[in-house]
Amino acid sequence: MGVQCQNDATRGLLRRVRANVFSSAIGFIVPRPILATIHTAALRHNLDRARRSALEARVWAVVKANAYGHGIERVFDAFRGADGFALLDLAEAERVRALGWRGPVLLLEGVFEPRDLELCSRLDLWHTVHCDAQIDMLAAHKTQAPQRVFLKMNSGMNRLGFTPERFRSAWTRLNALPQVDEISLMTHFSDADGRRGIDHQLEVFERTTQDLPGERSIANSAATLRHAAATRADWVRPGIMLYGSAPDFPEHDAAHWQLQPSMTLSTRLISVQTLKAGDTIGYGSRFTADGPLTVGVAAVGYADGYPRHCDTGTPVLVNGVRTRMVGRVSMDMITVDLTPVPDAEIGSEVTLWGRASNGALLPIDEVAQAAGTIGYELMCAVAPRVPVAVD
Repeated sequence: MGVQCQNDATRGLLRRVRANVFSSAIGFIVPRPILATIHTAALRHNLDRARRSALEARVWAVVKANAYGHGIERVFDAFRGADGFALLDLAEAERVRALGWRGPVLLLEGVFEPRDLELCSRLDLWHTVHCDAQIDMLAAHKTQAPQRVFLKMNSGMNRLGFTPERFRSAWTRLNALPQVDEISLMTHFSDADGRRGIDHQLEVFERTTQDLPGERSIANSAATLRHAAATRADWVRPGIMLYGSAPDFPEHDAAHWQLQPSMTLSTRLISVQTLKAGDTIGYGSRFTADGPLTVGVAAVGYADGYPRHCDTGTPVLVNGVRTRMVGRVSMDMITVDLTPVPDAEIGSEVTLWGRASNGALLPIDEVAQAAGTIGYELMCAVAPRVPVAVD
């Protein structure tokens, strides 16, 4: 059959991708049919799911990494129902304040240099203290308004925080500083999503802090969903669950936790090819047809953030029907098996992850697993050249 040529009707079909989203001074422009769609209702649903799991704790909406690749400005309205925003750096904090948020904002890694504390004072930011250098910065900081800090314990993650043996002395130093107001206590679990669990870290944290005053924050997404009763505290810090990915996949999927996908990455078929037995596809000829096979070429590749490590067998939806990728991922294209979708043609919808137009779901975690990674990375890796819509 060869390549199907695009006629005028097909060209029009390729351009009917939410044209209202992409505007410029010279009109509407859609150079390629790829689109990332952020689902506001799903974000709200997932935040509500976190709140229900958190029992009576207050909820930080974690929006680090530009809201896990969704865009802080795009998720802000959906997350207004949170009790605070937790993020990574001062630029993100400035964006949240610029959007009109007047509630708590927490810097999860704290400050990186002394002058950062000036902005913490001006923007009224709460910040994590995880090392002696940050206490030294506070001691030297000149401020009229003492600051709220979260003192972090390294209870076994071995990334940031004071060891249990040094935690109380760090608390004593902070408590003596006029630059410090309330001291909250926090830690981070390494295995809340796995078999080892949280007991070994929870015991260390509780034993070390049992008679210290201050609010506690210990639960991430996995702990909030899997260990809610054991991790009762004043604050929870859900991240990935807010964006519809299961923190303990593949043991449980998003549907098990009643989470909804907050991002759909979709495109269209731009070519259809018919192969005979022995024909190969793509670079490296990694896939060989064992009989007649119709394949579609979809406008997406690793330059869009689709993982190059995906290979034959990676799930894809075409017109909402599950099929598979065949061959290697190219910079701008992938090829998909159209056997389950005999009516597919140029312009047919291709869902890389998320929700198809007919409501069919392709969990981002399944695609990530095929690429040997996690859903977090796929969300964060969507390339700037991919247009984004918000529904």
